[in-house]
Amino acid sequence: MSDSVASLPSPRSAADVFWDDSRPPLWFNPSPFLSPVFDSESFISDLLRTFVPFDTLRSELRSHVTSLNSELLDRINRDYADFVDLSTKLVDIDATATRMRAPLLELRDEINTFRGSVEAARVARASGLNERYDAAVAREVLESSLEAFRVVSKVEKLIQEQQDGASTRETQSMVLERIASELSRIKFYMDHAQNLPFIENLEKRTQSASVLFDASLRHCFVVGLNKRDSIVIYNCLRAYAASDNIKNAEEIFRATIVAPFMRKVIAHEAYDGTSGDELENDYRQIKLFIAKDCEMLLEISSNDKSGLHVFNFLANSILKEVLSAIQKVKPGVFSPGRPTEFLKNYKASLDFLAHLEGYYPSRSAVTKFRAEAICIEFMKQWNVGVYFSLRFQEIAGGLDSSLVFIQDSDSDKQSSPTLMLRQSVTLLESLRSCWKEDVLVFSAADKFLRLALQLLSRYCNWVSSAVNARKSNASLTPGCEWVVSATAEDFVYVIHDVNCIVSEVRGDYLGHISHYLSSCPSEVLDVVRKSILQGVESLQNVLPLVKKTIIEVIVDKSVEELSQLKGIAATCMMSNKPLPIRHSPYVVGLLRPLKAFLEGDKARHYLTHETREELLLGTLTEMTRRYYELAAGRLSDARKTETYLQKTRKNAQKRAGAAASGVADHNESGTEKMCMQLFLDLQEYGRNICALGLNPADIEPYCSLWKCVAPPDRQNKISV
Repeated sequence: MSDSVASLPSPRSAADVFWDDSRPPLWFNPSPFLSPVFDSESFISDLLRTFVPFDTLRSELRSHVTSLNSELLDRINRDYADFVDLSTKLVDIDATATRMRAPLLELRDEINTFRGSVEAARVARASGLNERYDAAVAREVLESSLEAFRVVSKVEKLIQEQQDGASTRETQSMVLERIASELSRIKFYMDHAQNLPFIENLEKRTQSASVLFDASLRHCFVVGLNKRDSIVIYNCLRAYAASDNIKNAEEIFRATIVAPFMRKVIAHEAYDGTSGDELENDYRQIKLFIAKDCEMLLEISSNDKSGLHVFNFLANSILKEVLSAIQKVKPGVFSPGRPTEFLKNYKASLDFLAHLEGYYPSRSAVTKFRAEAICIEFMKQWNVGVYFSLRFQEIAGGLDSSLVFIQDSDSDKQSSPTLMLRQSVTLLESLRSCWKEDVLVFSAADKFLRLALQLLSRYCNWVSSAVNARKSNASLTPGCEWVVSATAEDFVYVIHDVNCIVSEVRGDYLGHISHYLSSCPSEVLDVVRKSILQGVESLQNVLPLVKKTIIEVIVDKSVEELSQLKGIAATCMMSNKPLPIRHSPYVVGLLRPLKAFLEGDKARHYLTHETREELLLGTLTEMTRRYYELAAGRLSDARKTETYLQKTRKNAQKRAGAAASGVADHNESGTEKMCMQLFLDLQEYGRNICALGLNPADIEPYCSLWKCVAPPDRQNKISV
């Protein structure tokens, strides 16, 4: 191919000049292919991570391979002569390789020899270092054993001097603190030299010394407590802290100082001679005891600079002994079976805990006190859940027992002078009981709030269920029997009491709850207010139903007079009766029950003017509607009857012959007489409505009845 001639490239178009498709895209960089550490998987994953489609990558790689093959062919064609002459220039290659093999083998042997000597030196050095480490460890163990022996001997000597009693209490306490530090050192040394016969023998001496030390420290601490020697107490506490024997110090203080006092204070009978399980007086004396006999110890142990904050005498000494004494002597205080005494003792206990928390210097210390096991155990003794259940039965049961029948609250006037029904008085008393100081437990405030809402709902259901049962004539549920004999005046009491309860709950009652829960977050207060207002709104929504019931009761009495419409129809159908000129007597009695109700003392005193006007309009509308339905029905029946009689009369005339057929009947028909009578009655009824202060034309059923019975020339204008 030496004589091959490269063909000239074809002319390039304008598009090829400005857009070269042969160039790879910017994201494809072939330079990594030349790297000796090229990794195909990493190369592909990097491109795929930059959102290069796999098909595009595969196409570009194939294009690159084609380009490389093309370039290789170009190179071979260009340097073909040199490529052919390459094999002819490689002369005597085997001889050259043989001459180079000998020095290379010699160099390899020298390198292997040097490597062996270096490895031997490394092993020898490592062995020496291991021997040095073992020697250091053995030396450390030996020194620890010797130091432990020396310290044990020193501790035994100090304890012996301590038992001789030649020094003062203050000196003894200082020596005991020193012994405690030495015993801690012994423990450290023995931990570093375990499983040695020497240490095992030394451990017996250490245990014996520890027993003597504990006895001496206990005696010194007790003497310091009894003598109120602050220096001795301080040194002894440091000794207990150094020996990590915190619980022993707290137990000694409890048994020596606290327990004797508790046996005197917490007894079946108080100092004033009254028996019972009240704790308030006991706590008062305990507080004085803490301030007088324990405050010095508490100040020493709570001082940040003393390093004695590990002690918790308030919880593990004082509170522990208080709980133990109460459980032994007065276990009845924890029983919620007597709710009043239980709550009094519970609140006194909370106040006592708050008094103990006042001795702690920081909030974190208070949190630690509350997390102590004895504090948690103390709070578990007070079963607030059972207490609330008893209060729930007491409060809710009292309301349920009162919701039996309507009864005036004459016996309860002093407790609630504005309410008229005993049920309403009981409801308000029950609502107030939920938030009384001698009933409410703050930790169960959510439960008492729920109880208050349930009381409102129970009263609301009592009213609505009774009214609905009366309206539907359904079987009465227990507690609703009163509605059968209830009068309109009884329902006046219900309206009055509901309005009073709504006003009270929205005002003073809600304000009292908000004040009691003032320490809660604003979000909680908003939820409480909304829930109470929602409960009150549900109670207020019962009022329209009660007002409708009053209207029905009054209308039922008034409609009894309308039974005379039957006689009017019979009278008007008589042919010999003239056209009526006066209203019927029954009209006077139609509004008599309504007037009696509105003029009664209960309606005037316990209903607002707006409510009376609402009841007046509602009653007249309902009564006129029934009046219209009954009158229109009677008139329709009369017209049917008259039509039948006319047909019968005509048939009789046909049978009688022609002579009778010429006789004309110029008398008014029975229907006309009845319409005139009903029109006169309706006019009188309208005049009675006007006497009550209303315009009959404003009552839609009245207008309908007027158009039904008025003469044709008077139907468009109502005039009474």
